[in-house]
Amino acid sequence: MAKHSPRFLKLSEDARSGVREISIDQVHKRLADAQPPLIVDVREDHEWSQGHLPQAVHLGRGILERDIEQRVPDVHAELILYCGGGYRSALAAESLQKMGYDNVWSMAGGWRGWRDANLPIEQP
Repeated sequence: MAKHSPRFLKLSEDARSGVREISIDQVHKRLADAQPPLIVDVREDHEWSQGHLPQAVHLGRGILERDIEQRVPDVHAELILYCGGGYRSALAAESLQKMGYDNVWSMAGGWRGWRDANLPIEQP
């Protein structure tokens, strides 16, 4: 794992204070719902290609804000975002909230936490 810079950590922590977080276990349970939330992987393409959560869609941080309205026009849709460890997904959730999305969550622990919990993964 890359060592994060102090300014990035500060920015991420500021974002985390303004977004809702959801645990890995809660996300795992929600995937079995009759109408599961949309799971959005905001990692880079090369990270997505190494595996991702079941049912996830890929909208990397670089294109998320540009493409979200086309992919998810309903600003009330439940979205659960995740990244590698929970930092970028908090930044992404904050950004979507600023765009008017009001049911956005960031998965605490991210991909690494999901993988470490030995939960199901999909390979592209």
